[in-house]
Amino acid sequence: MLNNLTQRLSRVVKTIRGEARITESNIADMLREVRLALLEADVALPVVREFTARVKEKALGQQVVGSLSPGQALVGVVHAELAALMGEGVSGLNLAVQPPAVVLMAGLQGAGKTTTTAKLAKWLIERQKKKVLTVSCDVYRPAAIAQLEMVTAQAGAEFLSSTPDEKPLEIARRAIAYARAHHVDVLLVDTAGRVTVDADMMHEIAALHAALQPVETLFVVDAMQGQDALATARAFHDAVPLTGVVLTKLDGDARGGAALSVHHVTGAPVKFAGVSEKIDGLEAFDPSRMADRILGMGDVLALVEQAQRTVDLEAAQQLAQKVKSGDQFDLDDFLMQLRQMNKMGGLQGMMDKLPAELQARAGQADMDRAERDARRMQGIICAMTPLERRKPDLIKASRKRRIASGSGVQVQEVNRMLAQFTQMRDMMKKMRGSKMFKLMQRMGGAGMPRR
Repeated sequence: MLNNLTQRLSRVVKTIRGEARITESNIADMLREVRLALLEADVALPVVREFTARVKEKALGQQVVGSLSPGQALVGVVHAELAALMGEGVSGLNLAVQPPAVVLMAGLQGAGKTTTTAKLAKWLIERQKKKVLTVSCDVYRPAAIAQLEMVTAQAGAEFLSSTPDEKPLEIARRAIAYARAHHVDVLLVDTAGRVTVDADMMHEIAALHAALQPVETLFVVDAMQGQDALATARAFHDAVPLTGVVLTKLDGDARGGAALSVHHVTGAPVKFAGVSEKIDGLEAFDPSRMADRILGMGDVLALVEQAQRTVDLEAAQQLAQKVKSGDQFDLDDFLMQLRQMNKMGGLQGMMDKLPAELQARAGQADMDRAERDARRMQGIICAMTPLERRKPDLIKASRKRRIASGSGVQVQEVNRMLAQFTQMRDMMKKMRGSKMFKLMQRMGGAGMPRR
């Protein structure tokens, strides 16, 4: 997520944090680095100018100069202005209306509207316990309707069929009538996109907006579009009153300047961010926490929230009780731990939320190797019989050869996995009866070590 920008700004932050005195000279040096970092990230030039001017004004004020630790205070100024650039606070959906609350999804083709519609449906179902209906008004793109039907099923929402022969306005009116008749809480309307902004597209989205009277009109923008995203945002903002923005593909390695520019251009708050291709890869956008990530400070709170949502507490409690009672930690338990880690986005997904210094210490090459090793270990365990998983000590040479063949690896890989498992089992034995283990058990087992 904004990797290049994060790396450069985290280096700047590390430098200025150690400054004992703040002068116009070292502020000018710092702002030059910040300006270059933002421009390289494809942030719009007017946005960069305004941001650096505001940081300079506050940095040379009494707030920083009179501080006992001016370097730390200056970091605080940069953080606050970066968060303000992306909006003020978390801005949720306004659904406090007579149902159905209509949410209109707008954006260019390829921005990820259809997938984002389904992700938002899942988010509303899981986080706000809403009854959600989706419908596609995209009668131009081949298979657009079928795609929305497929991803809606994955999200667990209801889908209203439409056909390419219908007019978008007809589909919209029929969807409203159906939603009212079936007591739907939220109606998500996926609209057509084009490769570029054109007059017909703007006319159609304006007509749909007038007919549906949506409570929310969300502009879906690809964070990897760079400067092009801003021109698109202006065009949509002029055509319909946007109430919010959804940034997609923030997990990409691209420059991602749209994340910092789109709020400034439209005035609409960024409400959600797509952080993975999975159906649950949508997060409420928090400018302050995004600023933490961009400055290399990490987002540990997001990691904790993700663990609360994805970790199977019942399974963790059972594991804690099993270890406490003296039962052996077996390969089924080890496999469960690996799968729990996958649900949290794997090692890379977890590391992305940690401070930049910890990420640098781990190293990208080491992370890639660890990810591959984790996938390989799961494949090896899945190639075992249930008895072998429960009693790993049975696994001798002939069984190792069969398991290696079944999982497509060398016997040495099986030995390596078993050695790692043995280390974890020994660690579990040592923990049993310790104060730390008792604390973990009282917490429901959620703190049990994971690989």
